[in-house]
Amino acid sequence: MSQVKENDTVKVHYTGKLSNGQVFDSSADRDPLEFTLGQGMLIPGFEKAVLNMKVNDKKTIVIAKEEAYGEIQKELFHEVKKEQLPQDMAPEVGMGLASKNPDGSENQFRVAAVNEDHIIVDGNHPLAGQDLTFDLELVEIK
Repeated sequence: MSQVKENDTVKVHYTGKLSNGQVFDSSADRDPLEFTLGQGMLIPGFEKAVLNMKVNDKKTIVIAKEEAYGEIQKELFHEVKKEQLPQDMAPEVGMGLASKNPDGSENQFRVAAVNEDHIIVDGNHPLAGQDLTFDLELVEIK
């Protein structure tokens, strides 16, 4: 039976959990995740965990934050004056925001704090700074 190697396209069912056991994502009620190893589409630790698995193999892995979404970077927190926000916006902590760059691409932010005259936005990935646990099941090697 073949094993997953670099550049293989695979299908994987997964459940991702935080260290406190809270599930943050799962493919349980949908199609398995399909991806090609080595293209950098997933966090490095996830790809490494799938290497050498065989069809129907199951395992649970813990991915250190360094192999997931990295440390929280303080330089990705920014102060935005409330006058720069749309007038009809009532910012709340946890709210998602997007800003357009001159080239048309977007940056995603979350509101980290709301003050009287400004808000603090956080450009880190929501899972940055956390170790992640994944239950994996290899469904197919294409």
